[in-house]
Amino acid sequence: MELTLNNGVTMPALGLGVFQSPPEQTTVAVEAALATGYRHIDTAAAYGNERQVGEGIHNSGLDRAEVFIETKVWVSDYGYDQTLHAWDKAAGKLGVDYLDLFILHQPAPDRFEKTIAAYKALETLLGDGRVRAIGVSNFMPHHLKQLLESTDVIPAVNQVELHPYFTQPDVQAADAGHGILTQAWSPIGGITFYPGWGEDRKNVMADATIGAIGQKHSKTPAQVMLRWHLQQGRSAIPKSTNPARIAENFDVFDFELSADELAGLDALHTGRRSGPDPDEAREERFAMVIPEA
Repeated sequence: MELTLNNGVTMPALGLGVFQSPPEQTTVAVEAALATGYRHIDTAAAYGNERQVGEGIHNSGLDRAEVFIETKVWVSDYGYDQTLHAWDKAAGKLGVDYLDLFILHQPAPDRFEKTIAAYKALETLLGDGRVRAIGVSNFMPHHLKQLLESTDVIPAVNQVELHPYFTQPDVQAADAGHGILTQAWSPIGGITFYPGWGEDRKNVMADATIGAIGQKHSKTPAQVMLRWHLQQGRSAIPKSTNPARIAENFDVFDFELSADELAGLDALHTGRRSGPDPDEAREERFAMVIPEA
């Protein structure tokens, strides 16, 4: 299943995410995903596993053009020249001479002038043909408004936390209003399994409504949630290093959720995010040094 971005580039709707995938497990996970049929891999400089993603793609034997590679610039590399160099680092680690989608990892609202400069570097990379599409991640509607007032190219993608317990309707509406594709990280609520942010989080995978829908279709809760994203026109990038789970997450193209089932999933929205607040200033993020290629 392909989605067409606002610049005409097509992208597989379902991709493999590698957030928190240890480098030593990432190569094999990418190989397993590509063998299963995935053709879209999402990584980031801050994940520390771009090199292993590149190795997995290389080991697959697939032509470079067959795999849609998406990665992200970390905030410590924001700024015009710094972000141009961030492309050098990412492409070098991945072992490629172009990226399919290059996005800013955070809005960094406390230093938004650097964010704008970084995005202008993405525009240059797009114009040079070193990337095929550019975008952002974790941008709320007010961040998008600020960005669009100072730049020329509308982002192709906005990657945000999005699962049945946190559907971000305002973000989805703002993205749609500008022709920006909403891409879900934590698409099956996996962030609720991780320590670090928030308290009293509920496991989305154990939700009774999702479980009942899954039983009706002989599908797992994860498969139901991924199908919900796809039918509503979003991209989703579930993360796993388990080959069986990677294959399970890709087995979502042989069933259809009804309008009532989609509405039932929408109704689970709690308004509470599980990941970090994009408006929160976190000085320590700027201390992370992204290694050279």
